[in-house]
Amino acid sequence: MRILITNDDGINAPGLDVLQDIASGLAGPDGEVWCVAPAFEQSGVGHCISYTQPMMISELGPRRFAAQGSPADCVIAAIHDVMKDTPPDLVLSGVNRGNNAAENAVYSGTVGAAMEAALQGVNAIALSQFFGPGNRDLDDVWEAARQHGLATCRSILDAALWGNDDYGIFFNVNFPPVPGGEVRGMRAARQGFRRDMGFGVKPQLSPSGRRFLWVTGAPQQQPTAPGSDADVNLAGYISVTPMRADLTAHDALEALKTIE
Repeated sequence: MRILITNDDGINAPGLDVLQDIASGLAGPDGEVWCVAPAFEQSGVGHCISYTQPMMISELGPRRFAAQGSPADCVIAAIHDVMKDTPPDLVLSGVNRGNNAAENAVYSGTVGAAMEAALQGVNAIALSQFFGPGNRDLDDVWEAARQHGLATCRSILDAALWGNDDYGIFFNVNFPPVPGGEVRGMRAARQGFRRDMGFGVKPQLSPSGRRFLWVTGAPQQQPTAPGSDADVNLAGYISVTPMRADLTAHDALEALKTIE
């Protein structure tokens, strides 16, 4: 198997090393692992692409490249340039520092890379490590992802649920905020929604008197609906959420037929 790995935390992020190990286990001794990742951190960029400007790409070593662009840019660069003669069989994105459950998935560059892979017709999985009181003080904060990432990806591949729809399925995986030995298993879970939270801004004046706005988040330990991704994560389970890039609100289409 030929696997492309990328992320949104940047080419030097420790989570990418965890993903390298997961990918190497999946690829096996006869496979290949290629890396095309952002040269700098691109957290929160979602599925954006550098449509109005070029990006520089640099080869850092064998099958290892850094691109001055978004995670989705990296996937496009890999498929259409770096790996154009030997395209990937699978794209893995992550392992993100912090959860991409609930509404975080909408903003996530990690998820954006997997979405772009699916749009390009390549199977893809986004992986993120939830942080919280149960694991943030561990010697290895990536313990849950490191210990369970390979088995999780194998389970998804064994299920073979990709389909042949125009908007292909990709998977969003979140590892719970607990030590590796306390992970209780895997759960298929829908995307949740944290109520009474959202992004805001905090104004700040620079020493020169210019006004800047810092984007602020909210506590990540808030529960979501029972059985949804963040809910099962906080209960100690790995969440596996199938997703599509199709943004249609299919449940509202019938009601709209009255306007025809």
